[in-house]
Amino acid sequence: RAQRRWPDALVVHRLDQATSGLMLLARSLTVQRLLGAAFAERRVGKRYEALVHGRLDAAPSTPDGWAEINLPLIVDWPHRPRSKVDHQTGKPSLTRWQPLAYDAAQHSTRLALAPVTGRSHQLRVHLQAIGHPIVGDTLYGPPDGAPRLMLHACAIELVHPVTGEALSLHSPAPF
Repeated sequence: RAQRRWPDALVVHRLDQATSGLMLLARSLTVQRLLGAAFAERRVGKRYEALVHGRLDAAPSTPDGWAEINLPLIVDWPHRPRSKVDHQTGKPSLTRWQPLAYDAAQHSTRLALAPVTGRSHQLRVHLQAIGHPIVGDTLYGPPDGAPRLMLHACAIELVHPVTGEALSLHSPAPF
């Protein structure tokens, strides 16, 4: 769709197909490479919001209110496109999370998520692994009747690769 409006648009990073929200596109090969390097070197801050099953409270030992999920992940080749936790051959994967609100009626928690690494399905697998799959996740969660995956890329922060200007892009979660 973007290339219909900007024929020179190039993909910089991706979101899971069912995830909504912000994506960066470059308008030249040079900028695409610079932005790709910024992602690879973890110089891009990414924030997501998700609704997860159950009540999830922050760990009391985190002074900044963020807790961490640090589990190694690998693509589950026999069950592609799924990924899985694998302590022997998985790649290091780190997700920071913070509860935003609990909905007792729906028995779900709204979370802010900040992936430190960028593994395939990282947020979805990490949350499923701790017993709180994302609402509407047909790959990693229980059938729940949700109309969609409740995961949204809501913020990207980076330095513009040409101007050096600090950029902070936001898109509120539509759920």
